[in-house]
Amino acid sequence: MPSDTHTIRYLQAFIKTEGLRQKAIANNVANLNTPGYRRHDIRFEEIFAKAIEKGKAILDEGVEPEIFQPKNTPVDANGNDVTLDSEVGEMIKNSLRHETYMLLLKKKYAQMQEALRTP
Repeated sequence: MPSDTHTIRYLQAFIKTEGLRQKAIANNVANLNTPGYRRHDIRFEEIFAKAIEKGKAILDEGVEPEIFQPKNTPVDANGNDVTLDSEVGEMIKNSLRHETYMLLLKKKYAQMQEALRTP
């Protein structure tokens, strides 16, 4: 089981990732009508899981979110694969994950604070 410090670092890494993902989604929406634009997303969960399997610490080199183009959605006549409906859906999922990580982090800090108060 990870220590409190590791748990906090993990949550911080996921919060950072969701912030980057929100920027990618906003950029996708901004380029909704840009000819040839392909949507971007953030890859981190797979990188994180592989790092944990290998016993790497979250702060090790290479354990960072990366921007990529999934290229798994249909392209319109302009060569653009962004749809507003799917981006709004991604934004909602991202916001919910971000809120969950923030609540978990808040709870972890409250637990630590309570432990310090207990005689």
